[in-house]
Amino acid sequence: MADQIPVIELQHVDKHYGKLHVLRDINLSVHKGEVLVLIGPSGSGKSTLCRTINRLETIDSGQILIEGKELPQEGRELAQMRAEIGMVFQSFNLFAHKTILQNVTLGPIEVLKTPKNIAEAEAMELLDRVGVAEQAHKVPAQLSGGQQQRVAIARSLAMHPKAMLFDEPTSALDPEMINEVLEVMVELAREGMTMVVVTHEMNFARRVSNRVVFMADGQIVEEGTPDEFFDHPKSDRAKDFLDSIRGH
Repeated sequence: MADQIPVIELQHVDKHYGKLHVLRDINLSVHKGEVLVLIGPSGSGKSTLCRTINRLETIDSGQILIEGKELPQEGRELAQMRAEIGMVFQSFNLFAHKTILQNVTLGPIEVLKTPKNIAEAEAMELLDRVGVAEQAHKVPAQLSGGQQQRVAIARSLAMHPKAMLFDEPTSALDPEMINEVLEVMVELAREGMTMVVVTHEMNFARRVSNRVVFMADGQIVEEGTPDEFFDHPKSDRAKDFLDSIRGH
């Protein structure tokens, strides 16, 4: 069945930084419409794993497949596949000298060859959806961190991605801005966007994910539904991790 091919699949993925073994034999599939949350202590490999999915980080061995096709190493095909996977980072990575509207329309115009008027109309709809339409003609420095991150999400969505990767999208934000970004992500999940999210926001993980993947020391230690993981963690590593969070 065609529907059964995962949108994202990692098979036996390994990665080293020098002697440091940051990803150890990672096997993971993410299906259409699934929200998968990666959690674990700092240095467990979560962000690295997230960044290998669109080859921002290379891998030493194994395979990464997008809808059953292996990720190309480089070149035009990689750029094309990368455009199909949206990515939102801790830092917002917006172009400082361009307006918010220009930031969101750049990819569709340059990469997807969308006519400018159509790209702008779509961008305004997306900015409205994430609650920052009235900021369209400002530059990023005039927006709060939470607004900039919502623009970054709109910019990714403008490329009509098959899936979205979020690498700790709220960790650089002030507490009062975190929820405004998480709410946009909750809405995307409701609409059926396939998402891989690295986060420290356990309430979000519990409320929104279909599956929680717990990593430690570069390995997937356990995975399960949010209820299974948070209420009945199987491994000592996961129990310790959850205790340390609840201790705060």
